[in-house]
Amino acid sequence: MYRYNVARDGRMASPHKHLLVRAVPTNSGSAVTADLDGLLVVALEQAVAAPYCTARLADAGARVIKVERPEGDFARRYDRLALGESSHFVWLNRGKQSVRLDLKTDADRTLLSAMLARADVLVQNLGPGVMERLGFGSAALRDRHPWLITCDISGYGQAGPYSSQKAYDLLVQAESGLCSINGGPDGPARVGVSVADIACGLNAYAGVLEALVARGISGRGRGVEVSLFDSLAEWMNVPDLQWRYGQSAPARMGLHHPSIAPYGAYACAHGEAILLAIQNEAEWQRFCADVLDRPALADDARFATMSDRVAHRAALDAMIDVRFSPLDRESVVALLEHARIAYGRLSSLADLANHPQRREWPIDTEVGPMTILAPPTAPEAAAKVRRRVPALGEHDALVRAEFGVG
Repeated sequence: MYRYNVARDGRMASPHKHLLVRAVPTNSGSAVTADLDGLLVVALEQAVAAPYCTARLADAGARVIKVERPEGDFARRYDRLALGESSHFVWLNRGKQSVRLDLKTDADRTLLSAMLARADVLVQNLGPGVMERLGFGSAALRDRHPWLITCDISGYGQAGPYSSQKAYDLLVQAESGLCSINGGPDGPARVGVSVADIACGLNAYAGVLEALVARGISGRGRGVEVSLFDSLAEWMNVPDLQWRYGQSAPARMGLHHPSIAPYGAYACAHGEAILLAIQNEAEWQRFCADVLDRPALADDARFATMSDRVAHRAALDAMIDVRFSPLDRESVVALLEHARIAYGRLSSLADLANHPQRREWPIDTEVGPMTILAPPTAPEAAAKVRRRVPALGEHDALVRAEFGVG
């Protein structure tokens, strides 16, 4: 087995830091259970974006100490729908330790300083300027602790005219233009999950991992800055390019693709729906012959190319509706599978709960065991580990004793 060794790099006097320099055989004979085992992450976090990042770090084996206000992360009170607990908090805080600090007091600022002196990574998404006012600005921390990786998560970035503005998920969905292309002809809509927070948390996670790899080469930490706005704006490149260079904003199409046809939802018998996607001309020909039972349609000038099919979408959709509406959904599925056409059922949450591809992780909470949907990159062995969602201040005594404050 192999394990990353603790390096004593002459370029930086920090012998207690994990630098992730090279793999060497371990003498213990025991299996390495997690990639980031031994890494200490201090998280001054709240809501969704930063907790998403640190949840993934904890999943990979890092020790994550979640620093909460005395009253706790406000996400603990978002709802009471997970057996009386907050669904957001249960999802994003598995495998962490919770310590309450009042950073208005000298004693707790001293404790945080002691934690950061031994930390590998700091992740924070407090309000604009809060860390600097407390004396824990990222640049100053890295000056004191050159190995430290800092990750600052904000609404609009650390600079620019919006840098001091508060931001929440739906506000950024709207500000970034995402809402304007989401929804249907009747109006814009919110994406039904916290997509700005999730995108930002994933970017923060990737940025921290890149910084860890770079530290293994240079021996020095660095700053990572991620914003909700940048995370969604980058995802808007296709509609942005279409509008700026093609002078055409994508129409809101509900469950149909604005620039590919047929690609969307179609009604079957008994009120069920199926989505299908035609991506190339070979699929179009098979779709006409084997699904619609109209092989000559493939040569109809109205539908000769993808652009033609988009232009005559209404006529094409009407033909599909005539074919599908008398058939139950599984009969349509059989036709699509025979023709090797991509499809997806329009699933409810009840369907998701029983989906054959569903993968789950067990977790423990104050109110008892639950399961959550597993992260997509997690190895199968990780599903056997029970992760605990911490009670508020559950690790106060442990952390205070460990870092030298009684």
